[in-house]
Amino acid sequence: MDRATLAAAIDQTLLKPTVGYRAGAEWIEGSARRGFGALCVSPFLVPIAAQLLAGTPTKVCSVCAFPLGYANTESKAEEATHLVQLGCHEVDMVLNVAALVEADDDFVRDDIAAVVRSVADASPSAIVKVILETGYLEPPQIERACVLAVEAGAQFVKTSTGFGPRGASVDDVRIMRATVGPDIGVKAAGGIRDLDTALEMLAAGASRIGTSSGIEILEALDARG
Repeated sequence: MDRATLAAAIDQTLLKPTVGYRAGAEWIEGSARRGFGALCVSPFLVPIAAQLLAGTPTKVCSVCAFPLGYANTESKAEEATHLVQLGCHEVDMVLNVAALVEADDDFVRDDIAAVVRSVADASPSAIVKVILETGYLEPPQIERACVLAVEAGAQFVKTSTGFGPRGASVDDVRIMRATVGPDIGVKAAGGIRDLDTALEMLAAGASRIGTSSGIEILEALDARG
């Protein structure tokens, strides 16, 4: 895989709760022109990310109902709308894990669909990625979550927040890709810190990699020649 293709598949991520405007701006400026598909930042940093990434192909991504997913549906939809209004191109929302575990499929589907509608109303070009938090789920639940996300109109499914019981696994990604088919994005995130792991996830069917180690991963690819 060439450098440009790999960079475009990476959502370079900064979601540490201790990072404010000054450190965030420095990080965004250091990541802005490396060809990443998106920079994923906390909602607090979306306005400055939108300002600093203007004129670049890199998208602004942020998170909704993060990291636990149990906010009320109306709150999720309002937060997602606000993120897009602030300049966000991609919204990574956490589904309601408890409702999924209890097999309340109608609630899960409606919860996701409300966010999808709110994002589309705010910007038809903006997209929604649904975080499943696969560390809490068994394979049949991962499959069901994927089906519900697709039925709700989401453009991506995503493995993990990075704040749950574990990060992404190759098995998660394979299950998700097999369930959603070729036309829905699959984002592997959580615990992906090196080139080999990133490539393994892409080979398993991921179309995006969420990582805070994007620069190091690209440097490792360069070092291999």
